[in-house]
Amino acid sequence: MLREEHGTVRLLRLNRPDRRNALDLPDRELLLEELTSAEADPAVRAVVLTGAGEIFSAGGDIRSMSPDPEVAHRRLGLMNDIARAMVTGGTPIVVAVEGGAFGGGLSLACAGDLVVAGRSARFAASFVKIGLVPDSGLFYLLPRRVGAGRARELMLTARAVTAEEGERIGLLDVVVDDGDAVDRALALAADLAAGSPATTAGVKQILAQTDQSLDAVLDSEERVQVQLLAGADFAEGRAAFLERRSPAFPGA
Repeated sequence: MLREEHGTVRLLRLNRPDRRNALDLPDRELLLEELTSAEADPAVRAVVLTGAGEIFSAGGDIRSMSPDPEVAHRRLGLMNDIARAMVTGGTPIVVAVEGGAFGGGLSLACAGDLVVAGRSARFAASFVKIGLVPDSGLFYLLPRRVGAGRARELMLTARAVTAEEGERIGLLDVVVDDGDAVDRALALAADLAAGSPATTAGVKQILAQTDQSLDAVLDSEERVQVQLLAGADFAEGRAAFLERRSPAFPGA
């Protein structure tokens, strides 16, 4: 795992290009540690997650998979914690995909708040090809991006989706020329980092909550909004609006 600081944006790079950035147990532990560290650091206001080499991630390292239930629970538990950290954490995460995101790599991409992909990138829920069900939160994440029917089709067929189709169906957000995904992701992350950290955290919190019924969402909106109205970020945003200047949000 490689780390770079770009002002208030932290770039995390999966670093096993010889294994197509497939994640074994130590890789999962490192990624979770880095995500936890970024969330706890007030100087980090956005994260970009990408992969070294020609591909974002081929998912789980098949060579490290084991029929031993104890080992399997440990591996899957770490990916579950990573998905929770990405989805429920207050720090916005932009995922930059070059080459492709397959299996668990697709789960990681879908767990990001925004996804940028190179034009030739491919995406596939490839689990069924090796006799496994999707994991790492994909049953939760994929329908929220592409809808239940499309998610079902992609998980059952494991077909590859092009970046162009992925943008059209909502699987990803921005398509750029190959090689430009990280730069575009850093620019998007810088824009997110300039916003109110408290507001971003509130938006992520409401989007991630399990109960998405109308009443539950209305209650959450009210609760979060009341908190924000009494906070420093809103005070700065209001002052900047009245003074006709750009806000400098202090954050929580």
